[in-house]
Amino acid sequence: MDTSLAVRARGITRCFGEVVALDGIDLDVAQGQIHGLVGPNGAGKTTLLGLLLGLAAADDGRLEILGTPVGRALTAPGGVAGFVDGPGLYPSLTARQNLAALAALHGSARAEIDETLAEVGLTDVADDRVRGFSLGMRQRLGLAAAMLTRPRLLVLDEPANGLDPAGKKHVHGVLGRLVADGATVVLSSHRMDDVEALCEEVTILATGRVVFSGPLAKLSAENGELDYRLRTSDPQGARPLIESTPGVQIVDGEAEVVRALVPALDELVLELAKEGIAVRELAPVVSPLEAAFLAMTAPGRQEAGR
Repeated sequence: MDTSLAVRARGITRCFGEVVALDGIDLDVAQGQIHGLVGPNGAGKTTLLGLLLGLAAADDGRLEILGTPVGRALTAPGGVAGFVDGPGLYPSLTARQNLAALAALHGSARAEIDETLAEVGLTDVADDRVRGFSLGMRQRLGLAAAMLTRPRLLVLDEPANGLDPAGKKHVHGVLGRLVADGATVVLSSHRMDDVEALCEEVTILATGRVVFSGPLAKLSAENGELDYRLRTSDPQGARPLIESTPGVQIVDGEAEVVRALVPALDELVLELAKEGIAVRELAPVVSPLEAAFLAMTAPGRQEAGR
């Protein structure tokens, strides 16, 4: 077994009747980082997260979590916490009472409850009943419940769902601090901006199979050319330089959109600088992760791969 990995899966298969939810999944999650799990609806993300939490068992394959082999029993090794399909909370209880009920099962101190509520920004509503909470507040309370036992592996299904910008920034900060303290986080999200902001590595699922797994930076190299919005201090002066730079083509002159690989863009920026033309904006029209997601999960591609 590889103790440098928080999760190691080989050939994981899970079926529900005739429906194959996971089809021979291989997955490596390094310890001490945030690993993103993305894919279309029905790709198998929630099923995979459920296996990591011990909510279901694989029909076939080998799974190791925190260095411990996981068998067919519906249980996860110690040190694992999280939620799928939204956190399970008692609506008639307050936020503090919800955590107190959980703490009683794990022997956590009351001081840890208050500290955890503060970490997720719920101190001011700690004694309010959960039935009145917004979706974002319930998500943060679910995160607090998962953090209460100070897990080594945190498994989260759409943790930013329902969060406003301030709440999202707060949760991102919490997850970053957990990883800085040595924890590992596996999270799913439909928000590509969240995944790009948080994750060092990502796994893309489609129809129960892994179509990519690795560093986010690798996607740019594997995804080919992207469209970039390019704004300069002198659009007229920049145009002939764009047209003469190998590997760069103008897609939309009025909107200042060019298509290129990253090395060609680097060369273009150098040429613009030599001519004293400032680059005021250079950003993908669609992010590398979103472009890769759309390309790798396209129905035609999946049918061709079967």
